[in-house]
Amino acid sequence: MMKIHGLNRLSLVDYPHHMAAIVFTGGCNFRCPFCHNSSLVLDPDSQPVISHEEVYSFLEKRKNMLDGLVITGGEPCLNSDLADFIRPVKEMGYLVKLDTNGSRPEVVKALVGEGLVDYIAMDIKNSLDAYAETNGIPGFSTDCILESISYIKSCGVEYEFRTTVVKELHYEENFRKICTMIAPCSRYFLQTFVPSQDTISSGLSAPSADSMKNYLKLVKTYIENAEIRDSVE
Repeated sequence: MMKIHGLNRLSLVDYPHHMAAIVFTGGCNFRCPFCHNSSLVLDPDSQPVISHEEVYSFLEKRKNMLDGLVITGGEPCLNSDLADFIRPVKEMGYLVKLDTNGSRPEVVKALVGEGLVDYIAMDIKNSLDAYAETNGIPGFSTDCILESISYIKSCGVEYEFRTTVVKELHYEENFRKICTMIAPCSRYFLQTFVPSQDTISSGLSAPSADSMKNYLKLVKTYIENAEIRDSVE
């Protein structure tokens, strides 16, 4: 059964224009050095587990106060019973937002095909030539990333792409290549990396505010609906 290791009972920012709760699944097939949920990624079994019944009970009581549920991780799409978890949530009338790294396009397709997700946020780790370095998986094949991007753009579900910008990992040329890969798209966010004690790797730093503005200026020549969004991911 899919293990839930965290429940944020209210977020006003994680699901655009909606009040939502957030659940955190454990485990991930990436090892992004800047990931701020390292305990969920590297040792999820060390974290407390929240039962599905507890989540459903909470959502049942908040029907008139919350609009949706965000499912994040870790990587939720690694769980074979993700759809089973979502179905009761949809039956309660909630919107569902899925956060994903895009490595399991077949799971995203199945969820969309069953009408189980209303918003998809896919992380674009870097340009294709820098993906393996940025997601921490040597020799990583980006075929699944390209498939997910193509499908998400065409599937009819509201979506966003987003990149967490790390000073040591991202440069102007990366963003030119990223934009060529994802444009045109409905929205793209640059998220400022903020170092923390729970990142997978140490020694990484945030880009300067001026660098972020310059990256955004470049991105906007390809994607009009692009913004900077603060993040600690």
